[in-house]
Amino acid sequence: MLEPAIRRNDRLAKTLIWISSVVVFLVVVSLKYIHLEVQLPFNPHVFATINAGINATVAGALLAGLIAIKQKNYRLHKKIMLTAMALSCVFLISYIAHHVLCGDTSYPADAPMRGLYFIVLLTHIVLAAIILPFILFSVYRGLSGDYANHKKLSRITWPIWFYVAVSGVVVYLFISPYYV
Repeated sequence: MLEPAIRRNDRLAKTLIWISSVVVFLVVVSLKYIHLEVQLPFNPHVFATINAGINATVAGALLAGLIAIKQKNYRLHKKIMLTAMALSCVFLISYIAHHVLCGDTSYPADAPMRGLYFIVLLTHIVLAAIILPFILFSVYRGLSGDYANHKKLSRITWPIWFYVAVSGVVVYLFISPYYV
């Protein structure tokens, strides 16, 4: 096992994790009401393509992190998972930029596989909305050396985070033909 990277302070960590999670949730919800009308020298839907690429990369990192931990390569696991976390932060910035600049795109009523699109979209949105505190608590537990609780929580967090990353790419593939 690795030495803890941070000192354990559960009260402060819980407070910061919950505040961060609520703030991010509120920012994402508020995107429904915020739209900037600006002329850009590029198509702002490029952010959606970037988001899909980041999501795909995060999914790959999550798989690589799982393999690393199964092989007991703790140092590599830590690097990979922190990379997945950093990429998720970049994703959030790009996601906000896309929605502020482009608003929402509607899936046409007569489009093929509309039902499947909404099932994937709904599960993606719900799970993305609840996963952040799980991710942050998992990271905190790992960095603070609380490996038993890290492992227990990560068994819940990993598959949800992986689904959110993969379903984000699937949602993009469904909706991208309808970007204006």
